[in-house]
Amino acid sequence: MPNQVDTFRIAVRKFGPFETAMQKFWDQFCVASGCEWKLELVIMDLHELYETTITNQGLANGDFDIAHINTNWVYEGYLNHAFELLNPYINTKKPADFPNGWSKSLLSLQRFGWEVVGLPFHDGPECFIYRKDLFESEAEQAGYLKQYGKTLEVPKTWEDFYQVAQFFNRPEDRLYGSIFACYPDGHNTVFDFCLQLWTRGGTLIDQGGAIQINSQAAIDGLDFYRTIINDSTAVHPKSAEFESVAAGIAFANGEAAMMINWFGFAAMCEVDPNSKVKGKVGVELLPAAVGKESASLNVYWLYTIGKGSKNKDLAYEFLRFVTDVEQDKLLTLEGGIGCRISTWKDEEVNEIIPYYYKLEKLHEVANMLPQHKNWTLIAKIIDEMVLKAINTNEESLLLIEQAQNQINKLN
Repeated sequence: MPNQVDTFRIAVRKFGPFETAMQKFWDQFCVASGCEWKLELVIMDLHELYETTITNQGLANGDFDIAHINTNWVYEGYLNHAFELLNPYINTKKPADFPNGWSKSLLSLQRFGWEVVGLPFHDGPECFIYRKDLFESEAEQAGYLKQYGKTLEVPKTWEDFYQVAQFFNRPEDRLYGSIFACYPDGHNTVFDFCLQLWTRGGTLIDQGGAIQINSQAAIDGLDFYRTIINDSTAVHPKSAEFESVAAGIAFANGEAAMMINWFGFAAMCEVDPNSKVKGKVGVELLPAAVGKESASLNVYWLYTIGKGSKNKDLAYEFLRFVTDVEQDKLLTLEGGIGCRISTWKDEEVNEIIPYYYKLEKLHEVANMLPQHKNWTLIAKIIDEMVLKAINTNEESLLLIEQAQNQINKLN
């Protein structure tokens, strides 16, 4: 190893399990490979990580050898030549069991034509998370049957979800029927809108590849969403203030019977020492409209190599190491969400998080957000549309038409 290049820099998403896992990975890698370089972890929150690596071209300039990159940013980074293409490395020395070791839904967003710019790091699609102990309680089942004349079951439709949310909503006991994350940051309500759209048979893209949200499925989904969000008899009163993390913490505190959120927040209920619902949580597919199929949203994190890195061969060897079976499992045990199918099915992991195996089923119905050069601006338009629906009495159809007109100007 050349003496003048003795520090290896990784841009890391600020999150305790990520930070501890990356340090352990490097220490293990050095033992296995004989590498004597020093590791510098540059730990940043979401916005700073995006600004530093993509906007300010930290990857393109060689400020980092490797970076954690969210799939929401990967298209922009690809267009700006931020990433080293991995094809020559993969063709010479594939990661173990590549590509069959991963779900196809974790290999698509970092691929442009035949060009691959990243490997899966951390995952966890949107899912339906619920209090299993409440649904299995004989007293609750008897009460639901008496009140509604039907059996209390995990809801398969949005109508049943609404009814169950009202049944379990008990402010006097600090228990609410459901939690949504509605904080206006261009993400949370956009994700919820997409889930409502997809679970009603709608799509975001028309046959010509343009963003098209003006549909009956969108109207129905927005009508339902604005109604339930504003119903204090069904939803946690702080939902408007919650982003996904705060919503997940509230659920782990035992404040709700049901939640639509990322899988990682279900896993958190089992591994977080502060969780009040450990062993009481279940995970299933999202409800859907009557006669329609469930859906999920998959946004995940990647390992990428900086286009400007001077240590690309070493970077790729490290990527092969950290994406191997043992390290993917270790990430999970640290508190992240491993991406390999082998981790999803691992007996030890499923003993700790008894629904971990369901990740495979969630990925079978997972949709992706469109890779569109103006997606950030489009997401802002959708966010504003949903917030207007929640906070005004304007008709959903009118709000959707207005948003579509704004989107058309960007297409």
